[in-house]
Amino acid sequence: MGTSKSKLCQESYFNSFYLEHIQSLSNFAFYKCGDKAASLDLVQDAFSKVWENCSKIDFTKAKTYLFTTVNNLFLNRVRHQKVVLSYAKDSPYIDQTNLSPEYLLQEDEFKQKLQQVISGLSEEQREVFLLNRIEDKKYREIAELLNISQKTVEKRMSGALKILRKKLEGVDI
Repeated sequence: MGTSKSKLCQESYFNSFYLEHIQSLSNFAFYKCGDKAASLDLVQDAFSKVWENCSKIDFTKAKTYLFTTVNNLFLNRVRHQKVVLSYAKDSPYIDQTNLSPEYLLQEDEFKQKLQQVISGLSEEQREVFLLNRIEDKKYREIAELLNISQKTVEKRMSGALKILRKKLEGVDI
């Protein structure tokens, strides 16, 4: 088991790797999101990914992989929150002045449902949808970015919108 890639898979090495980086990674995650509980989740998810992929990661690059993973997990959360917020903001049936417990519960349920629906899209549809709706990219820009035709972008977006409309009836998309 002496190869550089499998060293991370040794529990004793992984434990010392964890102890060596937990504090700086926790700080990094906290600076990214400003929320103690959320940063803890990011850190645990990142270490889990390192452990799950230990045989594929060169241990000399493990620290970089760890920090990059936290950053990517954070960016994914931000994208999800942006989508949720933009839909919550555009929802015509929600009375913003009356924040009753029922309203807050409905809003939470809606956000969860929205996240489920978006995560249920195919990777291609989700990518195009998020690039268009969150990053405000035009179909032409998305086509260049993903190295696909504009027609393919339109098809994927159309498919994503069809699914979202069906599963989120009554919401403008």
